[in-house]
Amino acid sequence: MTNPSLYPRPALTVDCVVFGLDQQGLQVLLIQRDVPPFAGEWALPGGFVRLDESLDAAARRELSEETGVRIEYLEQLYTFGAVDRDPRERVVTVAYYALVKLASHAPVAATDARAAQWFPIGSTPKVAFDHEQILTAALERLRGKLRRKPVGFDLLPPRFSLRQLQQLYEQVLGRELDKRNFRKKILGMDLLVETDERESGVAHRAARLYRFDVKKYQRLCLQGFHFEV
Repeated sequence: MTNPSLYPRPALTVDCVVFGLDQQGLQVLLIQRDVPPFAGEWALPGGFVRLDESLDAAARRELSEETGVRIEYLEQLYTFGAVDRDPRERVVTVAYYALVKLASHAPVAATDARAAQWFPIGSTPKVAFDHEQILTAALERLRGKLRRKPVGFDLLPPRFSLRQLQQLYEQVLGRELDKRNFRKKILGMDLLVETDERESGVAHRAARLYRFDVKKYQRLCLQGFHFEV
């Protein structure tokens, strides 16, 4: 049997792409690094995996430690292992992407992060390591997922208008959608529950608010239902 101690081992990290949504559009959470390498530069939150924790646990811990953000929707994205991706040593990173209701998550920088801030997609600063590549991959994954799964509701407030829902899809997909066709398709799934509430503090006519029926969606999935927009 080959002695495994004879083989050098790369270090293992996790990096997290956290998406949120506000009136300006889709946002991503970045930290400003406080330690070398790339001290003072912006990067995705993340760090080294401990020997006694799972990858998911490491991702959640790093997010909590560096930004104060605790997320619910977390999905593994891809493994990035270019030999020269980290100037310190041979490092392989497992990337994740997460979706949060931005209004409920005000980031607070801690540990080795000098600052934590939301940036609009398309207006992000230069990021350290290969984090631009990771961010691009996460955005492509989100765009594909949004069409096949109701993950967009993890970005919206619990009560939302049909206008907000369509704007979410347009902002993430990067293109305009026909209002009539979009509403016909969304309402035709019968997964939205109309509430007695209306928008407040808006310049236009206050629209009716809806909520997503998670339990009904889960029941339909057991019957072979496929969500598609």
